[in-house]
Amino acid sequence: MSEIQFSESVSAGLEDGVLVVTIDNPPVNALSAHVRAGLRAALDHAAGLPAIKGVIVTGAGSTFIGGADIKEFGRPPVEPTLPDVIERIETSDKPVISAVNGAALGGGCEVALACHGRIAGEKASFGLPEVKLGLVPGAGGTQRLPRLIGLIAAIDLIGTGRAVKTAEAVTLGLADGIAKDPIAAALAFIRKHAGKPLRRTGMIAAPSADSAAFDAEAAKVLARARGQYAPGEAIRLVKAAGELTLQQGLAEERATFLRLRDSAQSAALRHVFFAERSAGKVEGLDTASARRIETVGVVGTGLMGSGIAVSALTSGYRLVALEQTQEAAASGRARITETLDKAVRSGRLTAAGRDDCDARLQTTAEAGDLAAADLVIEAVFDDLQVKTDLFRKLDGIVAPGAILATNTSYLDPDAIAAATADPSRMVGLHFFSPANVMRLVEVVECAKTAPEVLASALAFVKRLGKLPIVCGVTEGFIGNRIFSAYRREAEFMLEDGALPQEIDAALEAYGFPMGIFAVNDMAGLEIAWARRKRQAATRDPAARYVEIADRLCEAGRLGRKNGRGWYAYPNGERTVDSEVTAIIEAERTTKKITPRTFAAEEIMGRLLKAMVDEGRALLAEGIAARASDIDLVMINGYGFPAHKGGPMFAAEQGKDLTA
Repeated sequence: MSEIQFSESVSAGLEDGVLVVTIDNPPVNALSAHVRAGLRAALDHAAGLPAIKGVIVTGAGSTFIGGADIKEFGRPPVEPTLPDVIERIETSDKPVISAVNGAALGGGCEVALACHGRIAGEKASFGLPEVKLGLVPGAGGTQRLPRLIGLIAAIDLIGTGRAVKTAEAVTLGLADGIAKDPIAAALAFIRKHAGKPLRRTGMIAAPSADSAAFDAEAAKVLARARGQYAPGEAIRLVKAAGELTLQQGLAEERATFLRLRDSAQSAALRHVFFAERSAGKVEGLDTASARRIETVGVVGTGLMGSGIAVSALTSGYRLVALEQTQEAAASGRARITETLDKAVRSGRLTAAGRDDCDARLQTTAEAGDLAAADLVIEAVFDDLQVKTDLFRKLDGIVAPGAILATNTSYLDPDAIAAATADPSRMVGLHFFSPANVMRLVEVVECAKTAPEVLASALAFVKRLGKLPIVCGVTEGFIGNRIFSAYRREAEFMLEDGALPQEIDAALEAYGFPMGIFAVNDMAGLEIAWARRKRQAATRDPAARYVEIADRLCEAGRLGRKNGRGWYAYPNGERTVDSEVTAIIEAERTTKKITPRTFAAEEIMGRLLKAMVDEGRALLAEGIAARASDIDLVMINGYGFPAHKGGPMFAAEQGKDLTA
């Protein structure tokens, strides 16, 4: 039997009396209208021919089905809907088996759940990540998954949106087996179960769950939600799977999905989704020109340098880490290997993976060992003279084609590049600490950065699994410049009558994981203090300057590291300190400021306006290419709640920024 084309993206061929249906809708086989129509046509075709014994559904390429076509959201619905197709699969009189060749996510996982059997390829994965878009599954995921794997495991997967690989999927009962050739295994599955009753997931009773265990799992999910509605709705729907009939549960799920789809939170999270796909793209940049990077050099193995080293090692690079002495190099190696060991203990890295990283790691005090590096990243003390001296030294060591990168947070990378023999090979790579954990990297295009150097830096960051945001040269780049703007606004309010704990409480209520003064304490107050002292001579004397932070530092209050900053930390717990209040009140008295009270709404309104105003200035100056890039920086580097979409998105919506 020749191949049959059921739609532009769905075709099938007959193998051993079984219709093997393949979805080919690149790049991720999304469930677009033509995919849904093709699936329904294929099922109808199989139902109408007695010679066809069953149906196998699989995906072309490396993905089974990557989920719904998000571009269709907001458009009039096109028949058949995904719930229609899924019901057609589950109620089929002939066995429908999914041969899951790759990722089965969202609607793709729901398609697999409706099948009468699921064979996972070795690179398959299953997940219902809808909560990450402010949604819940809308085609049966919250009702069928609990019937297969139990309510508690379903809360974990649906409430967090995490995906599981093949071994865990089989252990949970989500997949029936693993096979190198899932189509061949699916054919064998149909032969083995010929004539037997079909196992329809929706007809399985959800296993009962201990109420205390259920509540404990739900509490874990809700603790991470921080103001997002979807995780709580997911928990409610999973619980309903154990209490309602399938049809009742499906109706409640669909109504919830449609309500959340039209919510402000989902719109914001979808904005973030598309923003990430635009991030790192530079108009006119030929990504094919990126240079091959195999060996990475890192100069400095403190907290930042060791984090960068771990990221490079776990991404498959050879790593040469340079320190000033052999003792420092040994200490750096110990920091790196301890971080790798922690990754093994947490399950993020296998023991074999750790050993492989260790085999590719070289720590040294000999600068000449960096001659083998294709990319060298400095992570030394943030001092212009220290950095320029280092890069002048590297000019005589590394190969002419090697790329040089500075990890400076505030210094001018153009000034650093100007001190080198070839400024065209300099680029900024501003990692966020801890670099092995934080996803954001600001890729700074210097005035003379060559296009292929920028393309190489972007490819490197993406291989690390991080989010690259390209920006131009300005003090603090995108993130720290905005952070400085709203920190300044917070200090103005502090001087005018607010207290640190009030400002932090407003930020945390809005959805930030931590308030700005608590963040300052965690980072340490002395770095910003040193920067303020350097800038004192050039500061505009007419500009308002708040000296409260200086007074704290002068009093030896440097943050968590010494147990006293904006807060006190007895036994490591953050507590309000009357000494800080007294310092603030003394400064108000000195400036003859009569303090007033601030409502949380005013606090957030002023902080958010400061962010937006600075963001607009960055766009006007060409430092940031897109408003969405600014949103991503604030979300991934500074804890801005993703379900608000970022400050620029909120402002563009014309809504109350504090809502």
